[in-house]
Amino acid sequence: MMNAMMNGVVVFLMVVVVAKAQVPLPGSCPDVQTQPDFDLNQFLGLWFESERYFAGPEVLGKCVTAEYSLGDNGTVSILNSQINKITGTPTSIAGYGTASKDDPAKLSIVFPSLPVKIQAPYWILDTDYKNYVVVWSCNDFLLFNTNNAWILTRSNNPTEAILQKAYSALEKNGISTKYLIKTDQTNCPSN
Repeated sequence: MMNAMMNGVVVFLMVVVVAKAQVPLPGSCPDVQTQPDFDLNQFLGLWFESERYFAGPEVLGKCVTAEYSLGDNGTVSILNSQINKITGTPTSIAGYGTASKDDPAKLSIVFPSLPVKIQAPYWILDTDYKNYVVVWSCNDFLLFNTNNAWILTRSNNPTEAILQKAYSALEKNGISTKYLIKTDQTNCPSN
């Protein structure tokens, strides 16, 4: 009976990790500093995904973008889009985020069309609003945590100097850059 229960817990945790498509790491989520005086209005608009941690739904994706706009009741509407590398088919998923009253750089996001409705942290660690934003997410589980990081840029071909600022924001928060995967932004319709 105890073995069956433990197997159930392990399977549940694996489903959560896969559903959230994050990198599992030992220990608890690190303490991080979010963007001071975060201004949501400057953040809104179209961003190109430059680099990210592994995300299952994006394995075959390219030309990944995220567009943020004001939603109902103070929420942030999110539209993530990509093109399938093999078929060329565009896909998108819509969601929404709610900012913390204590720290507006800490959003909690939901994508209602997913089979598992999980509110995920989506924290803005650093941005200059015009060139880049560094976003981070982490969830604690028993002996490990799952985390994800994104570097979004206003240009689909950011300069090395812009990327270095983003890497610095991750490193100063103790978040590894070694798990970052470059997003293919070549031959995209908006290029």
